[in-house]
Amino acid sequence: MARKGPKLRLGPVLAVIVAALLGGVVGGLIVNALRSDDDSTATDAAGACAATSVAERDLPAVVTIKAAGTGGQGTGSGSIIRPDGYVLTNNHVISGAAAGGSVEVVFNDGETVAARIKGRDPTTDLAVLKVPESDVPKVISFGETSEVRFGAPVIALGAPLGLSNTVTSGIVSTLDRTISVADGPSRALLVDAIQTDAAINPGNSGGALVDCDGKLIGIPTAGATVPNTAGGASTGSVGIGFAIPIDLAKLVSEEIIRTGEANHSYIGLQATLAQSPDGTPTGLRVTAVDPAGPAAQAGLEAGDLITAIDGEEATSSDQLLALTLTKRAGAALELEVESAGATQTLTVTLGTKP
Repeated sequence: MARKGPKLRLGPVLAVIVAALLGGVVGGLIVNALRSDDDSTATDAAGACAATSVAERDLPAVVTIKAAGTGGQGTGSGSIIRPDGYVLTNNHVISGAAAGGSVEVVFNDGETVAARIKGRDPTTDLAVLKVPESDVPKVISFGETSEVRFGAPVIALGAPLGLSNTVTSGIVSTLDRTISVADGPSRALLVDAIQTDAAINPGNSGGALVDCDGKLIGIPTAGATVPNTAGGASTGSVGIGFAIPIDLAKLVSEEIIRTGEANHSYIGLQATLAQSPDGTPTGLRVTAVDPAGPAAQAGLEAGDLITAIDGEEATSSDQLLALTLTKRAGAALELEVESAGATQTLTVTLGTKP
């Protein structure tokens, strides 16, 4: 069934959010990474999820994560996704412990066990932990991204501010957001993210955004804050949170479990946004091409202007990055390209990232 709701592509509104994250206060928003089995739909009379039944079903599969390393310590959340002890979370929750640090998982009943980092993918801000199989109390059920509806009720489960077993409710505010998230010097791209007004605070990261059937539909990862009078970010949820859609999270986590890393595709070019004198985007100017990469094999050269990608106007270099995150090697991209005064359509077959 096709997803219903507005298709919100990376454009002026999202550019404001991204710029706010990377460059300070723009448009009044700052986006930050947030650290620190019944088939019937469980809704109440008002149409919201029946939080009590969903929480009883899912909280045993949601954990609190404590990570410590040379750079400090933090708390986040995670979901148990397999009975053999794999836990899905955000990379930024455990990245500080990646170089010789320690990670602990606290289960719903308070039991604490040591966890091992199976693998992580900074580009999508996802990671997988491994805990002893004998300690797993319950596994969360997966939903499907195609079934997520604009305006549908949802519930967020996790450990905001370190408060384990916390449940908040809201709706899917919109779909298909593309959000750039900074975690120190690294940067992740949340592709086709779910926006929700369910309260999401630092510590919710890596936890669970579920539907009224208790199925995991997103991984809460980032939230917007309103700047305070000093120009910094205010504390607390303002009702704008973002979650990585479950289809992408499943794809990346399965690759990490299988190989220890995520296997993203490769296009083999670099490009910057080209603009008219009034600031209107005119396309992506190719600045460099890997001579042995897919783009070169398709005929692209430095100086070419990409005006459309798979039929959509080219308005941000993040569009190309997003496609390498969601499409695998062997997939084809149709690029409309202006070169030497002529317009042509080139087909680029994505390769494997070297």
